[in-house]
Amino acid sequence: MKNEDIELLQALGSLASDPVAFVYFAFDWDSEELKGQNPQTWQIKTLKEVGEGLSLSTALQHATASGHGIGKSALVAWLILWAISTRPDTRGVVTANTATQLETKTWAELSKWYHLFRGKKFFTLTSTAIFCRQEGHERTWRIDAIPWSVDRTESFAGLHNQGNRLLLIFDEASAIDNKIWEVAEGALTDKDTEILWLVFGNPTRSTGRFFDCFHKYKKSWITQKIDSRTVDISNKTQLQKWIQTYGIDSDFVKVRVLGEFPDTSDTQFISTAIVRTAWERRPLRTAEYDFAPCIIGMDPAWTGGDSTVIFLRQGFFSEKLAEYKQNDNDGVMAARLAEFEDKYHADAVFIDKGYGTGIYSFGVTMGRQWRLVSFAEKSGAQAYANKRAEMWGNMKEWLQEGGVIPQVDGLIEELTAPQAFINARGEIQLEKKEDMKKRGIESPNMADALALTFAYPVLQRNDIESPYYVNQTQNSNTQYTLFKKRQ
Repeated sequence: MKNEDIELLQALGSLASDPVAFVYFAFDWDSEELKGQNPQTWQIKTLKEVGEGLSLSTALQHATASGHGIGKSALVAWLILWAISTRPDTRGVVTANTATQLETKTWAELSKWYHLFRGKKFFTLTSTAIFCRQEGHERTWRIDAIPWSVDRTESFAGLHNQGNRLLLIFDEASAIDNKIWEVAEGALTDKDTEILWLVFGNPTRSTGRFFDCFHKYKKSWITQKIDSRTVDISNKTQLQKWIQTYGIDSDFVKVRVLGEFPDTSDTQFISTAIVRTAWERRPLRTAEYDFAPCIIGMDPAWTGGDSTVIFLRQGFFSEKLAEYKQNDNDGVMAARLAEFEDKYHADAVFIDKGYGTGIYSFGVTMGRQWRLVSFAEKSGAQAYANKRAEMWGNMKEWLQEGGVIPQVDGLIEELTAPQAFINARGEIQLEKKEDMKKRGIESPNMADALALTFAYPVLQRNDIESPYYVNQTQNSNTQYTLFKKRQ
């Protein structure tokens, strides 16, 4: 090997922890091809965060949501070249929302910068990979471009490179299936390894794992949102045209210009904006809701990772009372539900029939007049396909009209998670919990418990006897023994 090649390799190796310096060193910014160009402020910031976040004990997880035309693909190319050329036997995988995006945008941009790279002689670039030319290292020192598929997750499950560096990049990450995220996350466990997971994209969906990077899982991610108007190289004329056409508050502009997630996706039933407004409303004083009926909803769960959740609603006030992980003891659950009914003098208690029949039966034994609610039963309103859609529709109206929700982790995500569609009869129908799980979305137990409080109209009852839910009455004897029917 020539001395100049040895010196170049040593220079590249010295930049293993400084991707900013690498970018300025690796390319001739005075060349004809790059004349007048420079790394953008946001790109430098990202490169610094990557360098400062390198660790052998904790994976670096970095997420960028942005508008169009900010130089995202160029940054991805720099990161790939930096990662593979500054540390021997680096391995990695790059994927994108579609195979076309991966081939014609992500990898095409890498090809451009590869040909400008001072160290390109040490690496071979193909249409599906970049790898070291050194004999014996073609398979151990490489980064592959792999289209994702939920039916073929092996490439992401096998992400291991013990003791070296591992790079994983998701481009246009908002459209990558949750299953790929989960498989990849489970594989990033090598000890004493530099693990870098960087995800980029326009924030096209207000659900999914890319959205969760900025919300549900934000404590685990370094995040940033880039407004295209703040980047020197963006097309300001086009951006302004979009703003004038669609409006600054439109979802189109939020996604493609501001780098903000939309208020709602095409199929999202309750928009993020509606829920966030309810989340941010000031707490209510007791006098503002104690005149209204007090209603308790219970969404029981027995299996998997689901939880049994109990929610209370009174007027525009709501509160999560309890959550129990995988508790299949119906007697215990019934006793706790009865305690809450008595404590808050509830006017009605509604229980999901799916896993709630046992709890309901214990309630009957205790003399309770709780009511089972079948999500699949016929709706009382023509607009909805079933009772669940009707309850969620009523809950949506309540949120819009002034409902206040507790600031509980995960509640925003649950309320905005279900998708909806119009069935053949022209009715609104929510997707089933089973279908949500296929999308990688957990069952919205809290949201369903709150929705249950909208199952039927309820009137306040008097101290002795009064309307319970409409057309049914209940005695207000709140003394109970678990296994003895009260008189």
